[in-house]
Amino acid sequence: MNTKKTLLLVDDSLVVVDRLVPMLESLENVAFVIHAGSYEAAIEMLAGIRPDLVLLDIQLPDKSGIELLKKIRETDKEMVVIMISNHAGPEYGRLCKKLGANHLFDKSSDFELIPDAVQSAFQIF
Repeated sequence: MNTKKTLLLVDDSLVVVDRLVPMLESLENVAFVIHAGSYEAAIEMLAGIRPDLVLLDIQLPDKSGIELLKKIRETDKEMVVIMISNHAGPEYGRLCKKLGANHLFDKSSDFELIPDAVQSAFQIF
């Protein structure tokens, strides 16, 4: 059975959000996309809902997305977490993988690959 999934996008860039949300909402398995623009907003949302997937920017205005990844993994080892960043160098790739991220994409060069990665992750469920 193929149920629709909930996705949480944590990114403070409205340009990125305005571009990604329609792409993600058009995916077959996505019911809706929820947006948080900061670490604190994401923490509040995660206290009330459990999304099927989190798309998480590393650079947030109030705290690092790396810290949010750690927090998510403290309580949920199974949730799919895809990190996104404009600074997705190899050091971040190693760190994100070590901390339990499923993928890391560079927003400046891999942006168009994000929807396919989300779709692929949802097919695992």
